[in-house]
This record gives sequence, structure tokens and C-alpha cells, in this order.
Amino acid sequence: MLEVSGLQAGYGLSQVLFDMHLTIKQGQVVSLIGRNGMGKTTTVKSIMGLLKPSAGSIRVHGREMRGATPYRIAQAGLGLVPEGRRAFGSLSVRENLLATAAGRRGKWDLARIYRLFPRLEERQDQLSKTLSGGEQQMLVVGRALMTNPQLLILDEATEGLAPVIRETIWNCLATLKDEGETILVIDKNLKEMARVVDRHHIIEKGRQVWQGTPAELAATPELSHRYLGV
Repeated sequence: MLEVSGLQAGYGLSQVLFDMHLTIKQGQVVSLIGRNGMGKTTTVKSIMGLLKPSAGSIRVHGREMRGATPYRIAQAGLGLVPEGRRAFGSLSVRENLLATAAGRRGKWDLARIYRLFPRLEERQDQLSKTLSGGEQQMLVVGRALMTNPQLLILDEATEGLAPVIRETIWNCLATLKDEGETILVIDKNLKEMARVVDRHHIIEKGRQVWQGTPAELAATPELSHRYLGV
């Protein structure tokens, strides 16, 4: 579904990605993991068109998307839960969700989001800026699902959340996996990711240096020590 190859990108004169490769097949849940500053978010920004790569290829269902505008990439079926949440604070919960509802047919609608996150229905008329951080994160996940994405990308979706909210998000991802959703997740919690991820991809200094199953990573602790700092 998504094939990234030879990707190079950066900010001004500072190059971050040097030769990034990543492949995601339909129905897979995969991770992109590594220490801070290794290029995870830069990879996501490049895939979503928020940063223009200097070289390489980004293909969605075989169609070259490198350099396309973010809205074209979203129309191609990619939905992003960005780092830092970024809900529309002056809109209500319901308005946030409806603002991104895609015109294409799909299984995700307002009623289904409320079933997934009942707390959002309880607060549907509140401005999103009045929600707790955890509630805002649920909202941003719901907002991405309302685009009915073919690939859902979550960039540090559980960072800084209370344990009970983190559990809610991981349970949500487990549900999505069971339903056959295709997901790319960036997170630091290997234990929780092992519940949902089919394959890990480790990034180091702008390159993919290892990929394998959670079981293979757990069986090779030197990899975690070398690349993840744990």
C-alpha cells in the first residue's frame, strides 16, 4: 500500500533523512521506532506532504506521491494523527469531527466514532480547547478516522497521556487491527506496541537499520540497547 524508498529530506541545510526505506502492506500494523532526533517525524511529514523531500520515492498503491500537496495525499487515503494533537480549539468536538469527514464512502461516521470513544459523545458540544489532553487525543484520532483513511498514521499518539488514557488509545488500536485497518504507529512503548504491531522498523540517523517482528526484537535485547537506548 505504501512504499518509501531512497527518501532524503531535511530542514534548510540540515539533512535528516539520508536513505529511508519503508514498506507497508494492506492490513498490516507496523511501527517506526528509534531514539529522538533520528528522523521518525521527518519521515511522516515527508509522506504526508508537509515537508518536501529532496530525493527518493513515496508510492501509495503504486502511484508516485512525492512532492504532492497534503490535501492530495489525504485524498489518496492517508490519515494523520499528528504529534502534539492540534485539535481546532475554537470548534466543538462535533465540529472538529465533521470538519474532516471525507466525501468518499467508508465505515467511519460520527456514530461509529462515538461508539469507539463514548467520552467524545458526552462532550460533543464542548469547545475542544476545554477538553483534557487525553480527550483531545481521542478527538484527533477520531478526526483522522472520519477521513476514512486507507492508512492511518499515528505520531506519538500516547505521549504525555495519563495511563488510563494511554490504555484507551492502545485498546482502540487493537480494535482497529482486528478490523483489518492498515496502521503506521510511532511510539516508545514497546510492550503496548507488541499487542498490535506486526513488524517493527528501526530508524537510525535517517536510515532504516532493522525490521522484524516484536518477538524477534524482544529476543535480541542488544538491538534495543543499541538503537533505542533501553
